[in-house]
Formats: sequence, structure tokens, C-alpha cells
Amino acid sequence: MDYELTLTKTLNRAVEKFAHKTITTKLEDGSYHTYTYEDAYERICRLAHALDDYGLERGDRVSVMARNHYRHYELYYGPSCSGRSIHMTNHRLPESHLIEIINEAEDRLLFVDPAFVETIESIASDLQTVEKYVILDDSVPEVDLQPVTDYESFIEGYSTEYAWPDLDEETECGICYTSGTTGLPKGAAYSHRGLFLLSMNYGAKDSFGVCESDVILPVVPMFHVNGWCIPYSGTFYGSGFVLPGKHTGLEAIEEMIREHDVTVAAAVPTIWTDMANYIDENPEADISTLDRILTGGSSPPPAIMQRFETEFDAPIIQGYGMTEASPHLVNTLVTEEVKELPKETQYELRTKAGIPIPGAEIRLRDDNGESVPHDGETPGEIEARSPWVIGEYYNRPEATEESFTDDGWFKTGDIGTIDEYGYLDVVDRVDDIIKSGGEWISSVELENELVAHEAVTEATVVSVSHERWQERPVAYVTTTGDVDEADLRQHLLEEFPKWWLPDQFIFSEEIPRTSTGKYDKKTLRTEFVDTHGELPLEED
Repeated sequence: MDYELTLTKTLNRAVEKFAHKTITTKLEDGSYHTYTYEDAYERICRLAHALDDYGLERGDRVSVMARNHYRHYELYYGPSCSGRSIHMTNHRLPESHLIEIINEAEDRLLFVDPAFVETIESIASDLQTVEKYVILDDSVPEVDLQPVTDYESFIEGYSTEYAWPDLDEETECGICYTSGTTGLPKGAAYSHRGLFLLSMNYGAKDSFGVCESDVILPVVPMFHVNGWCIPYSGTFYGSGFVLPGKHTGLEAIEEMIREHDVTVAAAVPTIWTDMANYIDENPEADISTLDRILTGGSSPPPAIMQRFETEFDAPIIQGYGMTEASPHLVNTLVTEEVKELPKETQYELRTKAGIPIPGAEIRLRDDNGESVPHDGETPGEIEARSPWVIGEYYNRPEATEESFTDDGWFKTGDIGTIDEYGYLDVVDRVDDIIKSGGEWISSVELENELVAHEAVTEATVVSVSHERWQERPVAYVTTTGDVDEADLRQHLLEEFPKWWLPDQFIFSEEIPRTSTGKYDKKTLRTEFVDTHGELPLEED
């Protein structure tokens, strides 16, 4: 049948079949706001009417700068299901980047949490297309924004029913910008079809197994690539939600899991490493309702993966993807073949990105565009394609030409290997892999091994220009114990040849990060040169 795959069908299914299921938000003061899918639907209808009445046309965009809460959830559906698009705006971006992307997206309305009003006030005079500001609250604080209203007043008085338009499944429903670590952010526009299919995929047992009986806690910010598509996929299957708002500390996460019977929680690996330590220090902590954990962005240590599975009965499922992929491409499926291997080997494999999910394809290419062998050793650039990978960057033809192959694959900019079991291992970024004397050194492998040291809490490795070897690695680390450079060198020598080892170790109380929480290697490279100059030539 000619059946359009749209988010409207996702929303309607949740309301028609699971109207009683709840969406709970931890509010600013620590109390909880709870309502049902039916309640949310009525407010989403009111929001759609308000957008109509304002004069928002089909295809127009609204910017949303908000934490994870029920009003933000409503904005995931009101604009998109009525034929508009939500620009998920990252408040952590530099002001110059915010101005660039809001103007480029031509956002007409800007919905903003009170906590981020100051950021918007500082750039409002440079926003060329924003016509009105809507504060995501029930009143307007004292602000220097005009015209402005609050969210509850914006949707007040409108009908709780709405005749949703018949949309082409290729209609844009959202846009998200890359973090801009290698230049200005680039826009990735998502279609209804892409997010519908990715949401469906999340329910596969060999993917994340999202289902109706789940209660999902997305700690990952909703502005970060559709909140990993969890607000769409959870709604698709009728799952319950617990939204943390500003409360993303370990104590609050444990409380929400315990008090609201959370079965699935999603957050970056450092949260789960810290949570394991938190439980050790707080024996009364209880995360026993967790059935599984979703994580991405970097690999969790094997010991942490093993502990959560064996001690807490909550296996960690790692995913790999990116903004351009909406974001998911690969996850750590434990195949029947791998289950026959020793447990230690299994957990080592599970720190790799894993196997492409159904509907996604991955291949590796060398500098000449040729395939590389799947031997777990030979690196190549990861290229991908799927129905939810974008076909081009918004309004950036030059970036599109650089990032897509002639036969239609997306060049991720990541370097990886594929082993005999078909597992993808992401070993570096094209821009971060270190070429020393004509040989490759993986900064990611060095980082993972450094973090495996019991006294190291954070580590990142950057390339620094070298007169003799072209590039050499330098490590930045934060530690909790009595450890020095000699200790770390000896630790790394157990796994790597001497020439892989960083030329310098810089101990820091805090390692700078980008707006999306990744280590800011670009800043570190500049900082190193400004502070230390060139690396000295070592004796042979």
C-alpha cells in the first residue's frame, strides 16, 4: 500500500493504544510532573493550532533550546506533525555558532527554557529571522526579548483536537547541526520516513529492544541528535518516560530509576563508570529495575560492562552513529558465534562499536577509495548508508560534495577496522589519527588504555607536529591517585610498542570539552603549541 511513514502515525498509535501510559518530568524544584499520552496529545494539538494561528507555514522551522522535559517533548511532535520542523538547538554551542545556525535555518519562533534566556538575550540582536520568543514556562520572567510570551499562554484556549495534514513521508520533520569542531556547524535535516524507520528499528531485539513495557530515562540531552531518537522510538512503542530536566547528577539518576521503575536508561559511558563508583559509596542505592543501558560516544571499559551485566543484571548496549545518521548505525549485538568465545574475549569485543543494525550498511575504504580487508587490523575510513542517513547537508553544497561518494555513501570521517566476526571498531577520527614516521597511531586506543589505569579518570591524546616524525602523540590526563608519567608509560608498554607512547603527559584538573561533551582536541593542540612550543627531538 501507498502508506506514508510519518511521525503523525507514531503519535496516533501511542494515543490510541496506550493513552494511559505516563510521561514524568523531574521539575526544577525537584518535584515531579506526570501526565499521560492522552494529556500530552491534547497539548500537542493545542500547540499545532497555536502555530497555525501565529501564521507558521508548511516547512517553516522553530528553534527549541531546552532541557529534557514534557514541554520539550510536546515540541517534538507539534511542529513536525503539522508540517513544520523543529530545530533542536544546542545551547552549549559558542554564541557565534548559535547565530549562524539559527539564521541559516531561518527559524521564525524560538522556544527557550528560562535557564537559557541569558544566552538568547546576548545574541537576539543578531538573529535575523526570529520573530517571537516563547519562554518554556507558565509565566514570562524579566527578560530583554521582544516580542515574548510564555508557553502556557501561547497554547492556551486552543482545541485539544487537530486534523493532522496528510504529509509526504520525505517532508522534513527536524534539523540538527553538527558540533562544528572542524569549522562552522553543518545542518542535518531529517525526514519523517527516516525517523519512522529508525524508531521501528529500535524495537528490534538485536538493536535496543524498546517495547511497551519499558520505562525509559533519557539522560542524553534531547537537543543532541533527537535525544538519540529515544523520544520518537519510545512513543512509537508506547513506552513510559521519565525526563530528568536539569537533574542529571548520579544521586538524581539513581532516585529516578528507583522511584519510577526505570527499565532503560541512556547516557554517555562516563555516567555509568561514575554510577558504579556511586553505588560502591552508597550501598542503599538501588538500580535493580534496570533491564539494560544504552550508551554511545565512546567505549565503556570492559570491566564496567561486565559489572553491570553480572552484578546489576543490566547489560550495557553500546551504539555508534552521528548527527548525519539520526544518529544510529551500529551496536554491540552479541552473536551466537561470539557467545562461544571465552567471557573475557566477549567483553573485549563488546567494547567495539559492533555490527550494523538492520537497514544500515557499513564499509571501509582506504585513501585510494579501495576496500580494506576485514582482519581487525587494517584501518579504513568508515562509510555508511541507510534510509535515516541524510542525503546532503542543508544549504552546504561544498560540504555535501566532500562528504558523499559518487555511489551515494556518506563518508563519516571516522577510521575503523572490521574483524573476523564482522565487528566494527572505531579507532580514530580522520583528523585525529596520528601519522608518525609514516605509521599510524590510534589516539582512541591509547585513550582507552590510559582510562583502564585505576588512577586515571579521564584521558585524551592529540597529535602535535614534529620536525622529524611528522606527528607525535601527547596525552592529557586527569587522575585520582598517586600516579606519575613513568607509571603511565609502563602501563601503556604492556599493550603498545614504545614508539606508540606519548612524548609528553600533561596532568590537568579538567580536560576541555566541546559543546557535545567530546574532548576538544582542536583547542588542546593549539594550547600545547602556545604553551610548550614544538616537541623536542629525542635521542636515537
